[in-house]
Amino acid sequence: MQTEAYTSQPQGRIPNSRFPLLVHRGAVPGGGADAIKERFRSNGWSNNWDYPGIYEYAHFHSTTHECLGCAQGWMEFNLSVGEGGWTRVRIEAGDVIVMPAGVSHEMVAQAEDIHMCGGYPDGRDWDDIQEEFLSEEDYKRACKRIMMLPIPAKDPATGRPMPEWHAAPSSVDGGWNDWRHALDRRA
Repeated sequence: MQTEAYTSQPQGRIPNSRFPLLVHRGAVPGGGADAIKERFRSNGWSNNWDYPGIYEYAHFHSTTHECLGCAQGWMEFNLSVGEGGWTRVRIEAGDVIVMPAGVSHEMVAQAEDIHMCGGYPDGRDWDDIQEEFLSEEDYKRACKRIMMLPIPAKDPATGRPMPEWHAAPSSVDGGWNDWRHALDRRA
């Protein structure tokens, strides 16, 4: 299994995250909805769903991190990560994305037979936030919720204790201090 990591910084009213977005290639060989959901559940990521894709509009979550596994076919995402904004990432059957809260994502292309599965650490409930509908106050509240979320006990794909997230800069390092000052100036 190979893992790709994508970093992000706040942009507009998309908070993004100090944690890298992870793409685990071939995490569940062959894919399959049952195998992917079982992997997620065995690593503490529940409240699972499976569906032919994900939302086709940019959105992020402020109440939980999310994992997305490709059970069948392929899908392309626009993700609010990378240098200067949006990055397009393609995943295929067996790949798993570990999405930190605050990272905006949308489905932009897919196979006819696309089938995705999702899950949330400790079965947390998720919200659905679109940047274009956020007031300044709602943005601040979403940022506070995101900053209070714990690092999940295990990576949903590997079962390891998420070393990439534990090694991430604290919220006052790595540019996040600038983010907090910008938030304060908006108040």
